[in-house]
Amino acid sequence: MRSIKYFGLVLLCLLIMPATQAGVPADKDVFSTAPVTNNGERWRVGYFEGGEYIDYQKIFIETIKGLMQLGWIEKSEIPEQQGEQTAQLWQWLQHGIRSQYIEFVPDAHYSAEWNEALRSQLTEKIITRLNKKDLDLMIAMGTWAGKSLSNDRHHTPTMVLSASDPLTTGIIKSINDSGHDHVHATVDPNRYDRQVRVFQDIVNFKKLGVAYEDTENGRSYAALDVIEKLSRERGFDIVRCHTLSDISEIARAEASVVDCFRSLAPKVDAIYVTAQGGVNGHSIAQLVRIANKYRVPTFSQSGSDEVKKGFLLSLSQAGFRYIGEFHASTFAKVFNGAMPNQLTQFFEEPPRMAVNLKTAEIVGFNPPLLLLGAADEVYREIPEE
Repeated sequence: MRSIKYFGLVLLCLLIMPATQAGVPADKDVFSTAPVTNNGERWRVGYFEGGEYIDYQKIFIETIKGLMQLGWIEKSEIPEQQGEQTAQLWQWLQHGIRSQYIEFVPDAHYSAEWNEALRSQLTEKIITRLNKKDLDLMIAMGTWAGKSLSNDRHHTPTMVLSASDPLTTGIIKSINDSGHDHVHATVDPNRYDRQVRVFQDIVNFKKLGVAYEDTENGRSYAALDVIEKLSRERGFDIVRCHTLSDISEIARAEASVVDCFRSLAPKVDAIYVTAQGGVNGHSIAQLVRIANKYRVPTFSQSGSDEVKKGFLLSLSQAGFRYIGEFHASTFAKVFNGAMPNQLTQFFEEPPRMAVNLKTAEIVGFNPPLLLLGAADEVYREIPEE
């Protein structure tokens, strides 16, 4: 039975302690989050994503809830969503909410469907529209959209959400400076470092399996530079397998990840499950079965929703609530006169754990009490397909 190492206990103690505020970047001025109109009109909001991805849907929902908490939208129940899309959610926003402050413009939802040619076409279309001052704020969801709109070809406030690493992909200049007055990209520079460190401290792997698309974006999604740095520092080997990710044929992306898991599982001590198009609600059950067959511990880079589906561990994201509240506050400050680059881009999620006890039983991992004490999400079963 695997058990935690002593220094892992120390790290977990640090995880459950409140983060210090010393040295954390702050807003460059004080801005209100109180609801205001745009000179008597509603603020017009648009949305652009690279394609369907479950984190986009969940983060957007929690951002809407955050705006409800701040009073920008009247509180109401958001219906359960189907699949990983945001288009139906956008349609619901036309008639399912009441707000005298914000309008989610009906024809301002764009998805590139993970098609590079369509992405280029939509980028030109959106930038043309932004230069006509038709929208007051643009949500750029994910790395593709962030890279398309983080430039000086327009000057509409653009909020980049859920980009895996806006620093290394060039979306922003630095943590403190996006490089454009109208651009803001939420960034947690140490998120993946924390994940890999705590994963090794808990299961003590010597060979870490990583499946990722071998492209600039794919390596960024996987935080490969972080994993390689920690590999040198901590003395573990990386066992790599290349997948397909940012493609419109989702079934091919899913199959590529399944093939990689089948290749990796017999060779490694653990698998770091990276965010990519082929890891989704349709494929996770099969990936869990493969890892569990070989008794290989898994850690979800994406978060606790995938632990609920059967991966062993992740850092809990509390349903993305905290990041949604951060985004809502940032939007509100922009509507109250802040330039996006005046606002802090730094956001560090409260560090709590998520664990699946059924998976722990299958792979032979005995969670210590301190790990369970650091977990605010504990799942006791693996859902049936």
